[in-house]
Amino acid sequence: MSETHAAGPSTRAWIIWTVGVVAYLLAVTNRTSLSAVGLDAADRFHADASTLSMFAVLQLAVYGFMQLPVGVLLDRVGARPIMAAGMALMAGGQLLMAFSPNVGVAIFARMMLGAGDAAVFPSLMRLIALWFPAQRGPVMVQITGLVGQAGQLVALIPLAALLHATTWTVAFGSVAGLSVLFTVLVYGVIRNRPPEREADVSVDTATGTIAVVTSSIDTSVGIRAAWRNSGTRLAFWSHFTTPFAGTAFIMLWGIPFLTAGEGLSRAQASLVTTVYVVVGMALGPMVGALSSAVPMQRSRNLVLPTVAVQLLMWCVVLAWPGPAPLWLLIMLAIALGTGGPASMVAFDVARMHNPGHRLSTATGVTNVGGFLAALIAIFLIGVALDLLHAGTPQTYNLDAFRVAFLTQVPIWLLGAAFIVRERHRTRRRMGLHWWRSGGPSDRAADDVGGPR
Repeated sequence: MSETHAAGPSTRAWIIWTVGVVAYLLAVTNRTSLSAVGLDAADRFHADASTLSMFAVLQLAVYGFMQLPVGVLLDRVGARPIMAAGMALMAGGQLLMAFSPNVGVAIFARMMLGAGDAAVFPSLMRLIALWFPAQRGPVMVQITGLVGQAGQLVALIPLAALLHATTWTVAFGSVAGLSVLFTVLVYGVIRNRPPEREADVSVDTATGTIAVVTSSIDTSVGIRAAWRNSGTRLAFWSHFTTPFAGTAFIMLWGIPFLTAGEGLSRAQASLVTTVYVVVGMALGPMVGALSSAVPMQRSRNLVLPTVAVQLLMWCVVLAWPGPAPLWLLIMLAIALGTGGPASMVAFDVARMHNPGHRLSTATGVTNVGGFLAALIAIFLIGVALDLLHAGTPQTYNLDAFRVAFLTQVPIWLLGAAFIVRERHRTRRRMGLHWWRSGGPSDRAADDVGGPR
C-alpha cells in the first residue's frame, strides 16, 4: 500500500476530488434540468404526458446502457479521459437543447446528456478508490453524493428562475457553457492515479489491495463475472429499489403533481422539492457512517426499511381524501429523500464483493439498477396519465395522478423480493448458516466480505 494511502489523502487528492465533485454537481444539474421546467417543456414542444416522459426515459435508458461500457473503459484507461468526454457530451447536449426546434431534436439532446452523465459518477468513484484510504471510502462516497445532489437545487431554483427571467435558449445555453468550462478543468486537473504509480491501478476498497490494470481484460467476461457474484446482484437490486421514486419525482413528475394535482403554488412546490434534496444531502454522511459501522446488516437495517418508508408515505398521500396538506407532502419529500443515501450503500456492497480488476465494472452494473427502475417508473406514470386522458398541463388532475403513481408499487415489491433473495444467496456463498435458531453465524455479515 502506498504512503499516500497509509498516511491519508494528500493535498493533490483533495484538489482532484474537489474538481471532480463540482463536475458531478454540474452533471446532476444537467440531469435534472427539466425538473422545475417540465410544464414549460410541455408547452414549448406541445408534448403530452407520454412524450414528455420520453425526455427522461430515453435519457435514463442511455445513462443505464452506458454504465457497463463506461465501467470497463474506466478499468482500462482511467478516469481522466472518460470524465472529460462525459462533460463534453453534456455540453453538446445542453447546447442542442437550447436551440432545439422540435421534440425529436430535444429528445436526442437529452440522450446526449444521458451518455455524458453516465461517465461522471463512476469516474469519481474510481478516483476516490485510487486517491483516498480504503477506510474512508463509504463516507467519501456519501459526501460526494451530498455535494453532487446540490445540483438538483441548482436545477430547481436558479435555472428555473433564469429561464423565466430570460429565455429557454439563454438558460440552457448557460448550462452548456459551464459544462465546457468543466470539460477543460477536468482534463487539466484530474489525474488517473497517484504520481508514485507507474501504471493505472484498480483498488479493492475492502482490503486496500492494489492491482495493475491491463488492457487484456475481456469486456463480456468482466460483466458476466461481476453479475455471477451474488453480492453484485444484491447491490444491483438495492440500487434498483431505493432511489427510483425520488428520481421520478425530482426529474419530471414532482412539480406537475404538486402544482396541477395537489394545487400548490410554485413557491410551495419548490419548498417540497427542496426539502427532498436537503434531506438527501443531510442524511448522506449519516448513512455512510452507519454503512461503515454496521456492515453486517446493511440490506436488512438500511435498505429494506428505506423501501418500506417510501412505500408507506406514498400510500398515505395517495389515499388522503382530497388534496394532501402541505405538511404531509413535506413528509413525503422526507421519505423520498432517504432513497438517495440508501442507494449509495449499494456501491459499498459491490466494492466489498468484487476483486480489484472488476471494481468499475461492478460499480457500473450496480448503477444501472436505480436508473433502470426510474425510467420504468417515469414511463409508466406518463402512459397512465395519457390513458386517463390527463396527459397535458391543461388536463392534469389529482385523481389521474393518484392512479399513475400507483404504478410504482410493483417496482418496490419486485425489488424488495430480489433483495431478500440475493441476501440469502450472498450469505450462503459466504458459508453462513441460514436458520432461525440463532447463534453467531445467524448474526454474521450478510452484505460484506466473502470469497473473492
